Amino acid sequence: MMYDKRISLDPRLSTIAEMLGTCTCCADIGSDHGRLGAFMLQNHRVERMCLTDISAPSLEKARKLISLLGLEEKTGFYVGDGALALEEKVDAAVIAGMGGETISEIIEGSNGKLEGARLILQPNVAVPQLRRCLNRSGYRIENEALVRDGRRIYVIIEAVPGEQSLTDFEYEVGPVILKEQPEALADYTAFRLRVARKALLGAQNGNDQQVVDLLRREIEIWEDVEKCL
Repeated sequence: MMYDKRISLDPRLSTIAEMLGTCTCCADIGSDHGRLGAFMLQNHRVERMCLTDISAPSLEKARKLISLLGLEEKTGFYVGDGALALEEKVDAAVIAGMGGETISEIIEGSNGKLEGARLILQPNVAVPQLRRCLNRSGYRIENEALVRDGRRIYVIIEAVPGEQSLTDFEYEVGPVILKEQPEALADYTAFRLRVARKALLGAQNGNDQQVVDLLRREIEIWEDVEKCL
């Protein structure tokens, strides 16, 4: 029995959907509840969705929602590790709600499954590391957004195949964010400074000079950003 309900998204997923735009076949890697895929299909922004997750029980939540909405014929479900689970060619892929290092591992270990695809990425942590991964993996950052959702501010990145050379500031803050200085940048800067300063105290107590030097450079960058706001 089809469930007559329009899917709505929270601010984080809404921004991901907006940045995603329209495409032919889109993968949501680590799709969780499947709401993003359902929304894209209901609003005719994509012809086909490929939903993946690491285990069958994890994917079952998305499968149930898609079935209730009567969207099964336009959806592929794949169990596996990251992009390696995909069995269809996609022209766009969303990887959201994971750490930047995990997203980097998915991109670098995709074994050609994401070749030519536009990427919409939402890392929870380790954002600079993800930007460095994109640079060495042959992707160019096309767009970025800072999205406030509840008490958190999320970074969302759109990357396309291409070459790009970034500065230390751009790796840390983001090339588009630095250029456009979105409204949430002041609060995000304050947050990054709080986290880095706390981490610096821990690193100093642990006598880890390499980490201390990296954190001091991070703090220096965000303090310079703060001065420009």
